[in-house]
Amino acid sequence: MSEITRGDATVPSAEGAKVIAHVCNDIGGWGRGFVLALSRRRPEPEAAYRAWHRDRAHDDFGLGAAQLVRVEPSVRVADMVGRRGIGKGSKGVPVRYEAIDTALARLADEAVRLGASVHMPRIGCGLAGGKWTHVEPLIAGRLAARGIAVTVYDHGEGGA
Repeated sequence: MSEITRGDATVPSAEGAKVIAHVCNDIGGWGRGFVLALSRRRPEPEAAYRAWHRDRAHDDFGLGAAQLVRVEPSVRVADMVGRRGIGKGSKGVPVRYEAIDTALARLADEAVRLGASVHMPRIGCGLAGGKWTHVEPLIAGRLAARGIAVTVYDHGEGGA
């Protein structure tokens, strides 16, 4: 399915085209978890995410959406909207597995088109509060089943 390794998902260890994937929220917040590590290395994803959210009345921003931002000639970052809000509320944790599944399907189409491998933390399992036992099968079904090489990085920052 996917390879799990120790390391930093912001610096993918692979040859060729690569996509760094992460889960973000549906309210435009960017400031905790994996995105902090991402922003320390590359400013483009945060700026693109904020613009995407700001213009949401005119674009596809919302749960299940995904956008790819080019940060190097062979590296893109996939912002996948898979969290409702940012905190635990009356409806439980922010993770929305159906939205992650939809965003992964969109990511898969782009990864195939680009001939890219996908690199990520344990998406949806950090601040979003999800369970890896629910997320891993989504990755297997949407990415690995299409022959996309996936590397999941365990790091001190956790998944977004």
